[in-house]
Amino acid sequence: MELKRVFFFSLGATLLSVGAAGVFIPLLPTTPFVLASVFCFGKSSKRTERWVSNNRYFGSYIENYKTNQGVPLDVKIKSIVFLWIMLICSSIIFFNHYIPIIMTSVGIIVTAHILLLKTKRSSNFMDH
Repeated sequence: MELKRVFFFSLGATLLSVGAAGVFIPLLPTTPFVLASVFCFGKSSKRTERWVSNNRYFGSYIENYKTNQGVPLDVKIKSIVFLWIMLICSSIIFFNHYIPIIMTSVGIIVTAHILLLKTKRSSNFMDH
């Protein structure tokens, strides 16, 4: 039983690391890796599962997924702006004839994906 816990904990830590890298690397999605890590931590360490779920950086990914609330509009906007800044920088740094075409194609697809995600409504007193 201990080997199973070690396996799932190690896998969870790896998945969370990849998810954290996805915050900074535009082509790497964050949410699926964070969600998969929580699943693995649930199989290995409830304490670590709670830590990730309550973490100020990753907790919102999990909460929004569990409650099907969507992604806040400001997060969508920041994600798209950051995505395009990083794609443009990557195109400049690694320039050849194909990189701008590839980066633009990826940017359009990822932007469309972000825009198609459900938008979380703000909950302020004006909405009631």
